[in-house]
Amino acid sequence: MSPPSHKAADSIPPHTLTRLAQEWLVEDTPNFDPAGVCVGSQEVEARLLCKTPHSILAGSPFFTAVFTEVGCTVDWIYQEGAEIGPAAITLTAVVRGPARCLLLGERPALNCLSRASGIATRCSQLQVMAAAGGWHGEVAGTRKTTPGFRLVEKYAMLVGSVSMHRQDLSGMVMLKDNHVWASGSITQAVKDARSVCGFSSKIEVECRSAGEGREAAGAGADIVMLDNIQPQELHVAAHALKEEFPTLLIEASGGVTPENLALYFSPHVDIISLGCITQGCPVVDFSLKVQKPIAHSSLPE
Repeated sequence: MSPPSHKAADSIPPHTLTRLAQEWLVEDTPNFDPAGVCVGSQEVEARLLCKTPHSILAGSPFFTAVFTEVGCTVDWIYQEGAEIGPAAITLTAVVRGPARCLLLGERPALNCLSRASGIATRCSQLQVMAAAGGWHGEVAGTRKTTPGFRLVEKYAMLVGSVSMHRQDLSGMVMLKDNHVWASGSITQAVKDARSVCGFSSKIEVECRSAGEGREAAGAGADIVMLDNIQPQELHVAAHALKEEFPTLLIEASGGVTPENLALYFSPHVDIISLGCITQGCPVVDFSLKVQKPIAHSSLPE
């Protein structure tokens, strides 16, 4: 088993990989596995095939962890973060182990790999667009992740070379419109949040105009998110805020897609976040094919 080459793999604690793999296996096989009777425990080999050319491989640590839990081994031909292809079908890895155990791990492992690789591929495509547009800010994901699967999806963003944004509500403080309305004002919301998070967390405020952004920055916000603002108006607002608050970070969000991403590029915009990195993102088509045993002739030589 060759270790993944992408440095993001080193950010996942081994015990977390083990816990997740166990949870996924229990979810998929909570009781008996009647189909296991059909195949038994003879040693078999299965080939992992990628059927989506030019995809970025992501999720191999999760894939390997699942098969480790059921007593199988994985030998990778491609390393984490590599582009697979360009053939229509590409051999990506080989899995070996007892037949019934290999088939127990098949679907949970493939689900992780397909989903993570799809996200990493989209992220890589977005980064290529940013480079082509000469924009040097950060493309970022959002908290619009699949419940129970966030760690995998955030990890896939790292492999695809985009920012994960905040991990969860316990990380960076983001004050959205509902927080502001419930507290009474942007200024009050920032003041209350700062009294709890202290110096160790940044505060970001979702704003609908340059005026709201100015209030947020004046109250001590570190980041202003200009949300659901059309690109032309966004560029004007970002420029004005940067002139008044040079160290303020400006994030553009809301309605950004791969098709219109380039419209948001600006020297005054530091971050562009897209929910479509995880929501509605195509998966990469992987399949695992058990190889038929070689028939040996019983005739004498």
